[in-house]
Amino acid sequence: MDECCAPRVPDGYDREFNARFARRLAQQYRRDGLTPSAALVLDFATSIGLEGASLLEIGGGIGDIQLEALKRGAAHTTNVELSAAYEPEAVRLLDEAGLRDRVTRMLGVDLAGTPEAVEHADIVVLHRVVCCYPDYERLLGAAAGRARHAVVFSHPPRTVFARFAARAINTVYAVTGNPYRAYAHRPDAMIAVLSGRGFAPRYREATGPWRVVGSVRE
Repeated sequence: MDECCAPRVPDGYDREFNARFARRLAQQYRRDGLTPSAALVLDFATSIGLEGASLLEIGGGIGDIQLEALKRGAAHTTNVELSAAYEPEAVRLLDEAGLRDRVTRMLGVDLAGTPEAVEHADIVVLHRVVCCYPDYERLLGAAAGRARHAVVFSHPPRTVFARFAARAINTVYAVTGNPYRAYAHRPDAMIAVLSGRGFAPRYREATGPWRVVGSVRE
């Protein structure tokens, strides 16, 4: 890929998703299990067949969805992550569950820029990730290119309030010198990216501020 056409890796991930944030997520997962939106993602994956399947999660953080997928019969999972802060907590959780040998964790790989660096998987997951990435077309297109059977992603609703909240948050980031930015992409445009690559939406659920869309290869 020509450098002039390559997507720029977003800045600020390590600052926004730091060790303190990772510890809090791990504590919540140990105490409460999956969040409602993560549970919807896993429900979709289960509904299309997790037994013996491979799962690739983009920006999986501490790997809680992957842990539960493995417990439900997935054969192997791969996590691609830009922030190094999650790794200690993720490894601890894997060791506690005795599942480290069934997980591959890749750090510093931007799927949108180098999709060929990641192996194909039966199911590709992007939970609370697309709203953190500026170029949803490249990201979801790359995810579709790695998926054999299905892609599932979550996103905030594109309401007036959601767009105002994103602008307000980004204003605070700009004032404080934080390069990280949040995005409220159009849901229909994101679904169209997957549809254009042969994945038809078969699952749409909502919980709290999150919408979950599951698409299956036609």
